[in-house]
Amino acid sequence: MENPVSLHLGNLPLLISIPHSGTQVTEAVRNGLIEEAQGLPDTDWHIPRLYDFALQMGASVVAGQYSRFVIDLNRPADDKPLYAGATTGLYPACLFGGVDLYREGATPTAEERALYLEQIWQPYHKAVRAELARLREQFGYALLWEAHSIRSVLPMLFEGTLPDLNLGTFNGASCDPALAARLEAICAKAEGYSHSLNGRFKGGYITRQYGNPEADIHAVQLELTQRSYMDEFAPFEYRPALADKTQAVLKPLLQTMLAWGQERYGR
Repeated sequence: MENPVSLHLGNLPLLISIPHSGTQVTEAVRNGLIEEAQGLPDTDWHIPRLYDFALQMGASVVAGQYSRFVIDLNRPADDKPLYAGATTGLYPACLFGGVDLYREGATPTAEERALYLEQIWQPYHKAVRAELARLREQFGYALLWEAHSIRSVLPMLFEGTLPDLNLGTFNGASCDPALAARLEAICAKAEGYSHSLNGRFKGGYITRQYGNPEADIHAVQLELTQRSYMDEFAPFEYRPALADKTQAVLKPLLQTMLAWGQERYGR
């Protein structure tokens, strides 16, 4: 698989992980998708653009290049479910709307999917591990921000309308509670935005796997409603006026995370 991951090395103890913005697909996936799925509707659209300010701040950024329809980088390699309710797996079988993703008999083979695990999933996680190790070596700690977005209404996954800002810390296991409290306070002050902490989205595999406060690695996931910065339906247009307002919330969240780290670790 060509170029499965992009990595920008920064000069802050902060890594932004963007696993679901990729739009590359393999031939087997492309040929098997139903017509409704050809436009990759469950992509975390425009997230690298929305977080482009983080590069200017000096954060490291890792982003997956392949669609989650090929393999979901935020699921465990053994495909054990992360949530008790409805969810999608390592190799998604349906759209978020509940419709089967592939035409009958057209799913990739077990051999093809083994290659996706080896050549797409593993390189992404190798990059995350290596960068977190580099940051902890340089600064004595590392901060991981999982950047995600999703349509605000998806009955298969959750009831009603999702809050705009969904912080996840695996019920407090992936980061220091004091850091989570500061971040939640920022969300609470964000005028016009609803929020939750460890609600429907508690953090996916990456947050749970790499967040380890005892090892001085603090991970937080933010699941952002797409209505906060873009059109939620095709052609999924980026809305600069909405995005600018949302960036004015995202920036202090990342700044607060960095400030907390400096206070806690002295650098």
